[in-house]
Amino acid sequence: MHQRRQFITRLTHIAAATALLAGGLPASAAETIKVGILHSLSGTMAISETTLKDVALMAIEEINAKGGVLGRKLEPVMVDPASNWPLFAEKARQLIARDKVAAVFGCWTSVSRKSVLPVFKELNSLLFYPVQYEGEELEKNVFYTGAAPNQQAIPAVEYLMSKDGGGARRFVLLGTDYVYPRTTNKILRAFLKSKGMKDEDIQEAYTPFGHADYQTIVANIKKFSAGGKTAVISTINGDSNVPFYKELGNAGIKATDVPVVAFSVGEEELRGVDTRPLVGHLAAWNYFESVKNPVNAEFTRKWKAYALAKKLPNAQKAVTNDPMEATYVGIHMWAQAVEKAKSVDTDKVIAAMAGQTFKAPSGFTLTMDATNHHLHKPVMIGEIKADGQFNVVWKSKAPIRAQPWSPYIKGNEAKQKI
Repeated sequence: MHQRRQFITRLTHIAAATALLAGGLPASAAETIKVGILHSLSGTMAISETTLKDVALMAIEEINAKGGVLGRKLEPVMVDPASNWPLFAEKARQLIARDKVAAVFGCWTSVSRKSVLPVFKELNSLLFYPVQYEGEELEKNVFYTGAAPNQQAIPAVEYLMSKDGGGARRFVLLGTDYVYPRTTNKILRAFLKSKGMKDEDIQEAYTPFGHADYQTIVANIKKFSAGGKTAVISTINGDSNVPFYKELGNAGIKATDVPVVAFSVGEEELRGVDTRPLVGHLAAWNYFESVKNPVNAEFTRKWKAYALAKKLPNAQKAVTNDPMEATYVGIHMWAQAVEKAKSVDTDKVIAAMAGQTFKAPSGFTLTMDATNHHLHKPVMIGEIKADGQFNVVWKSKAPIRAQPWSPYIKGNEAKQKI
């Protein structure tokens, strides 16, 4: 009798072990789902990208606290491509081929995104890209959670030309010298010409990444503005924004004279700048930390608590911004799509992403477009305040559907779907 009992106990143990091997692990011990985080933590873009890595980790922690995805915990795998564009491709390959991540959240500059695209296509993996960009692209393997030009650049220029925005009739298009500013400015030039603006009323200038001396450029802006009501569209990226805004202040260029609207400057970039001379200058985004609604109150509260708990640099002054919101929305939408697909398989997740919705900190429910892999997003224009926050001076009534291929560029009419 005793031997029979031992035999049954042994059988029970073997059955339990077999069940565990067959994937019957309790959620806590189950195999994790790896996700890649591909952001510059050093170099010229670290000023903007480091917080995207941190908010991605916060979102992952949040999802794991609620039981993970498909009963499995998410495991972040971080790499630092160090603001080195070819290195982005190498690190993306490492994440997908070696680390076997289910999806990657990352990139800021369009040159880094263009660098990794062939890798994602070749290995059929997923990139969630969280920053406003120039459009003129649509890829099956990418979900774009930042703005297309019609969700940021075009509305910003329309605002500046309006009575409320100061009625600008001349524009300086100033950017960092790479694909995003050049393509955005090509679209804006075509848009301004469609509004009857002449070439001599549009000035374009570009500076390299990490550029620090803006004396000549700011002097030229001052001179050009003498010819009539002028506004500056800034697509300067990364740490060059600090010397640019300092020089504006030194030259005494006030927002009331020549407003600057920036597409790559948010709360995070302004943390390191004396914002007093910048009061009244503008930024166009789809979200600002200062918007008042319960979802944003919770998002900002969680982020500030997270920054303090993790002892992030300058945690006492932690701020949220638009690309952080886009990162956060992207991770949550991907998790929802994985649950819907009951799989992390790329093609199944792509199908499940169509039409996903998420109540975002912007105060709007964002929808992933079923055919163009872009979010329907609201547009907001904010004025810089002395404390480095923004006062929203204009916003769209509802989310706007992205036009990845600008209608102002010839030949784009038939290109709006994947």
